[in-house]
Amino acid sequence: MAAEQKRKLGDLSLDEFLLSGFNSSDEGESEDDTPKQNGIKKKNKQKDLISATLKTADKKKGKASEHKEQLSRLKNKDPEFYKFLQDNDQTLLNFDDTDSSDDEDEKKYHRLPSKLEEASSGEEEDDEENQKGSVKSKRAVETIKVTDKMIEDWKAAMKKEPTSRLFREVTQAFKAAVATTKGEGGSQCRYKVADSSVFNALVLFCMRDVYVALQRMLNLKPDKHQKRLVLPSSSPKWQKVQLDIKMYLSGLVQLLSCLTEATVISAVLRHANQLIPYYLCLPKQCRHLVKQLMKQWSTGEETSRVLAFLALNKICRHKQETYLNLILKQMYISYVQNCKFTSPNALPMINFMQRTLTEMYSLDTQATYQHAFIYVRQLAIHLRNAMTMKKKETYQSVYNWQYIHCLYLWCRVLSTLHPSDVLQPLIYPLCQVIIGTIKLVPTPRYYPLRMHCCRALTLLSSSTNTFAPVLPFLLEIFQQVDFNKKPGRMSKKPINFAVILKLSKVNLMEKAYKDGLIDQLYDLILEYFHTQASSIGFPELALPTIIQLKAFLKECKVANYCKPVRQLLEKVQENSSHITGRRQKAAFGVADATAVVAWEKQVQEEGTPLSRYYSQWKKLREKEIQLEISGKERMEDLDLPEIKRKKIQEKKAEDKKEFKDLFQSDSESGDDDDDDDDNAGFKIKGKKASCSSDDDDDLEDLSDMSSDEGMEGGDSGDDDDDDEEASKAPQPLSSSALIKLAEGDEDLVEDLELSDDD
Repeated sequence: MAAEQKRKLGDLSLDEFLLSGFNSSDEGESEDDTPKQNGIKKKNKQKDLISATLKTADKKKGKASEHKEQLSRLKNKDPEFYKFLQDNDQTLLNFDDTDSSDDEDEKKYHRLPSKLEEASSGEEEDDEENQKGSVKSKRAVETIKVTDKMIEDWKAAMKKEPTSRLFREVTQAFKAAVATTKGEGGSQCRYKVADSSVFNALVLFCMRDVYVALQRMLNLKPDKHQKRLVLPSSSPKWQKVQLDIKMYLSGLVQLLSCLTEATVISAVLRHANQLIPYYLCLPKQCRHLVKQLMKQWSTGEETSRVLAFLALNKICRHKQETYLNLILKQMYISYVQNCKFTSPNALPMINFMQRTLTEMYSLDTQATYQHAFIYVRQLAIHLRNAMTMKKKETYQSVYNWQYIHCLYLWCRVLSTLHPSDVLQPLIYPLCQVIIGTIKLVPTPRYYPLRMHCCRALTLLSSSTNTFAPVLPFLLEIFQQVDFNKKPGRMSKKPINFAVILKLSKVNLMEKAYKDGLIDQLYDLILEYFHTQASSIGFPELALPTIIQLKAFLKECKVANYCKPVRQLLEKVQENSSHITGRRQKAAFGVADATAVVAWEKQVQEEGTPLSRYYSQWKKLREKEIQLEISGKERMEDLDLPEIKRKKIQEKKAEDKKEFKDLFQSDSESGDDDDDDDDNAGFKIKGKKASCSSDDDDDLEDLSDMSSDEGMEGGDSGDDDDDDEEASKAPQPLSSSALIKLAEGDEDLVEDLELSDDD
């Protein structure tokens, strides 16, 4: 014990010895600590040098903390001495762990970490951050160039028996190939793809064989009923290949973001669609895929759009609670961004986005109600601001393509998902927003916008069995526009109301404006009456329209406008008479709603005159719309005068000479010394009669040509030889020719010859 106590006292400094107080408890503690130190020394002989160094560092830190505790106990044991130290040596009491000389030495020298990592063979590591970089640099040195032979070997091995090691090699080669598309060159990959043919072969191999190999490697079998998706994470081998699958899926998304060729994008999207179950097991990669699918759905080619939508729909169906709200929000924003401008070429794309977005909303009506409520309310707020502020900016926030297409989208959603108790409350506010949009600026310049709103109301009313006042907004146009007024100018082509919202002042003066207006009114009134053709109240619904159309026919004097309106009136009256006749045979009352619904259903199944006519008209109208979308102009609608050019004949020179002689000047007519019985105008007729018996009507042909010449601006080179309905009036002659014609030739006296009877 004495030796151990001396060893302990020997380790103490002078200050520590003086402050120890020779307390028995301290001696007990020192005696307890002494055998521990001896035990540590014995163990240090058996351990390596690294662990001994760590123990020494901890021991030094323990001494400093122990000395600080002794100073704190001194205040209670010897308060007088503690006060003396406070007055004379304050620095001794303010002792801290960092103030020890051992720490100062540690600052000079390198301090070992608490845990040492094993160094890789042949490498020197300075710190933890440089460790990864050194490993990557070593791998970069050992890059292997991918060849066609290697790809063939991989392909054969994949078909024979896919293994995790083989899949890792293919994945690393695919990663190197994708890295070249970003300009990285694959410097951090094990493999290197330097040839374009090798790149194409490798990508094609992955597109065709990787999915099948993964299914075989994980022993995944599809569900018999195809109702439930089998996730790869359920396989016991998933943990073994999870990192490689994650690398492959990330590379596939990166490849999709770099491609520009439509056919290659479609192939990659098909492959990604197969791998959707794998993406669903990896949330980060799935989010990246959704971002690229959204880009392709909104901006890609037609095939790419369809494939991207199928992938998005598959993700939402199987992970609805995770991705549905996010995808619906992003799809709606993309839809609004893409319908800012509308043209005949953009209309099919906008209609596709409307229909696909409607199908996505049909997955969950509860989520659809939340989105629809927010966005319809947003549309209503824009309309309210425009109605209250009445400024140009607020009007433009409503009267634009994005606003109109959003109204039509929600009409399509509510009509497609009907009947739905969840979405039923949104029908009325949406109708009010559309009606308010029509009434905001009810001027002729915004008639095209009114047509779009009426078409949306018709769709919503027909599908939801809700009455919407569409006809008053259409019949109002017959009263506001004077169809008898002659147009101020001729138009070169018809106005396509499907791709415009506002007419210019020049358009309002054109003939094509009124022609297109009549066509649009005919189409919209017919479509609305078709939706109500089997209704039991059709006669009462059609009565105001019949009165308005009769008044229009009474006032309008233009046959081209009266013809379609009269045809529409006849069809409406015919259907009204049909419903009235069927209604008189009914044996139930108006209050019997069930019987009324059954009666309307029976009439709809049997068909009405208006519905049968509408089906025929719709086929013809769709063909015309396709022609308009394709950009082909219908020449029969231009109403331009036809010009028939005369074919080149052998007698063309002689005809020109005769045409010139007919309009001789005064000087030329005064030099004529002909003493024949016929004047200059009749000489031509005589000459032509002597030439051919087929030219008896050439004078009339010349009159036709002269009238055509006046209409075309005096172009004598364009002759008309077939038009017999033009004016036949002779051309005016010069003054000298008229005087000569009035004087006439000298009278010839002939001897009278009498017959025998006289």
